[in-house]
Amino acid sequence: MKYDKIECYIDKVYGYAINHTYSREEADELAQEILFTAVRELPKLRDESRFEPWLWGVARNVANTFRRNMGKQRALYCYDVPENLFYEDEYPFVEEEIYDTLRTKIAMLSATYRDIIIWHYYDGLSAKTIAEKLNVPEGTVRWRLSEARKKLKKECGEMNETALRPIRMKLDIYGNGNYNGKTIPFPTVYIDDALSQNILYYCYEEPASVEDLAKMCGVPAYYIEERMENLLKREAVTEAVKGKYQTDFIIWSDKYGIYCEEHAEKALLPLMDEIILALNSIAEEAKAIDFYKAKKGDNDLRYLYGVMAFAYADEHYCKLPYPSFKKKYDGNEWCYLGNMETGKHKRIAIGFQHSANLGKRGGFSHTSYFSINGITFRPMMYDNYINVCADILYHGASKDIESLANAIQDGYIIKRSDGSFFVTVPSFTKEQKAAFDAISEKYLAPIMAEYNEIVGNFIQGYKKLFPKHLLDDAQRMCRNMFTGMYSVIAAHAQRTGKLSMPSENCYCDVMIQHK
Repeated sequence: MKYDKIECYIDKVYGYAINHTYSREEADELAQEILFTAVRELPKLRDESRFEPWLWGVARNVANTFRRNMGKQRALYCYDVPENLFYEDEYPFVEEEIYDTLRTKIAMLSATYRDIIIWHYYDGLSAKTIAEKLNVPEGTVRWRLSEARKKLKKECGEMNETALRPIRMKLDIYGNGNYNGKTIPFPTVYIDDALSQNILYYCYEEPASVEDLAKMCGVPAYYIEERMENLLKREAVTEAVKGKYQTDFIIWSDKYGIYCEEHAEKALLPLMDEIILALNSIAEEAKAIDFYKAKKGDNDLRYLYGVMAFAYADEHYCKLPYPSFKKKYDGNEWCYLGNMETGKHKRIAIGFQHSANLGKRGGFSHTSYFSINGITFRPMMYDNYINVCADILYHGASKDIESLANAIQDGYIIKRSDGSFFVTVPSFTKEQKAAFDAISEKYLAPIMAEYNEIVGNFIQGYKKLFPKHLLDDAQRMCRNMFTGMYSVIAAHAQRTGKLSMPSENCYCDVMIQHK
């Protein structure tokens, strides 16, 4: 027997409840109790032809129990209810489909409601006993039972369209931390399962409860609760208000790229020619610096000069705030980043990864830039890779054979046929970097006031795209726009023939001496 048999009697059951109570609130509760009990007991009905008298028998029994539980002596009035009510005590079969559906709906409830439903309906505990178990007032238990019944009744007829349609996002971090990806994994490894990602996606824009997330993800609430406990521990979500959670980091989507496409180049046009002229002048003078160029051609180096010049300007001229990171559970200062972009819309950003060896052997940093049209992504080097590259540059060999082999495998060093080694990353000494900064200062200083104003106006609208509780993250991303605008300038110069495309598989990374 299917649920639709009971559904045909919902209005009649509600009318029965109205005639047996003194308020609409009591009628709601009694009707829900009758319907829930009918669903639970339906598999016990042996003869479907006796369904109607069986249902009214259930209704009468529930109404009697309801009256006793209310603790009030009230007269019950019956209208148009059959006199000879029939109730089946024996049953030869169990309809698992009904029970399975009921179990699923109960599972979608949060623990606050689910445990009470189980204790009351399946363990047969009274509201008073449950109240004692939970150490809460009996009235609270009755209220939760009533709310649970309402939720179950609603759930039987509704299913969120997002359920069972999981999304997938890329997770990363930015900030500071000592990770090697192997023995010390990046924090994202702990929240990278599919269900956690869906939870994070669905509570990004607005706070959501466990039950909301269960419906949107299409899984029982206890799975959501389990993941939520871990997400809270890993500081990926925050409890925005009591019982409602919100993702505590930025998740990129196409809306950010669409805004950039519509406004960025347009904002830069009044100053575009002057910026490109300044960058060309920097590139010409930088040729005279005798730094290690890793045999890169002049055109490929122009991209490195450009992004290094903007990084210098960011450090010395940018007026936008960059809030400090709060210390995370692992003692490091960083924040997660999620990405759901389709790739159809270009968001402004100069992505970079930076690593510096601060140990006793350390003397160089490695920065890898990307998100520039035509530039291939290259991950930052680990500190031991940086060491062996420095060894090769200054001594021609390294005693750290294992790290040398790994750096060769990852393409940072090439072993020639004659047994010598070649470092594939350009490198500046402290003096050479100071010379480059002086050139950048010479040509960028005259246009920085106007450039600051342009970027400041652009980010006024951009900042509004971020959820309000992520103000610190939004300010960091807006600060990154100062350097990120270089990607828009480079793309414009490529399109107008003022800058040639980089060579195939061109990397834009550099080693810089810091001590």
